[in-house]
Amino acid sequence: MIRMALLVTALSAVTILAVITLFIFVEGTPIMFKYGLKNFLGGMDWYPGERSFGLLPMILGSLYVTGGALVLGVPFGLACAVFLTEFSSRGLRQIIKPVIELLAGIPSVVYGFMGVVILVPFIRETFGGPGLSVLAASIILGIMILPTVISISIDALSAVPPSYREGSIALGATRWQTVKMVLLPAARSGIIASVILGMGRAIGETMAVIMIAGNAVAVPRSALDPVRTLTSNIALEMGYASGEHRQALFATGVILFVIIMILNTLANVTSRRKTK
Repeated sequence: MIRMALLVTALSAVTILAVITLFIFVEGTPIMFKYGLKNFLGGMDWYPGERSFGLLPMILGSLYVTGGALVLGVPFGLACAVFLTEFSSRGLRQIIKPVIELLAGIPSVVYGFMGVVILVPFIRETFGGPGLSVLAASIILGIMILPTVISISIDALSAVPPSYREGSIALGATRWQTVKMVLLPAARSGIIASVILGMGRAIGETMAVIMIAGNAVAVPRSALDPVRTLTSNIALEMGYASGEHRQALFATGVILFVIIMILNTLANVTSRRKTK
């Protein structure tokens, strides 16, 4: 009976995912074929009232913001994971790790609010520009992906067999040389998975990005320019969209869905290689 209940629950989750996927593709793909995939992916102008649905500024904006978040968040998160795994005491690790994991439970609107109140004025007064920019969004998203990168990297480093450390130390390597030459290569698959999942978290974030990215539909020429992402485009316009405008927003969701599925597939393939 319990087995049947678990099976029904699992099938329900798969069914819900299939229905969501089918609905998005049914609503979004007809207009993509009507106006041409090239116009959607390569168009620079987004004027739904004039039937111009170029998504290239939003695609590039999403990639810029996500790339900036990875540049800022991954090195710090990996360094934190190495410190907590190899150089800190057990007691300190038991205190800091749960605190870091709590960052994942803070609502994104709180991160956005802190960005508007503190980070945006700081960037405007220090570096110039409007403050609402690629840089501000990248910093906030870099902070938001830290729990994912740190937690999974800690698990990957902890899974390395103790004999690897003992063998390296026995051969005369220092602690840092053991980390650099033995542990990081051995945990590489898990670390890559953490980066890919962090990337998925960054590219799918909406509320915080809307609050601090500026939402300008243009290709940013510097890190201080405002930008609009794919998720922001859907959230900002879906409330009043209708007709082809609404279908174009679903097409935006199709492209975002494909990007996230590619990232998740990469994460699963990497995890399987780790298991083998």
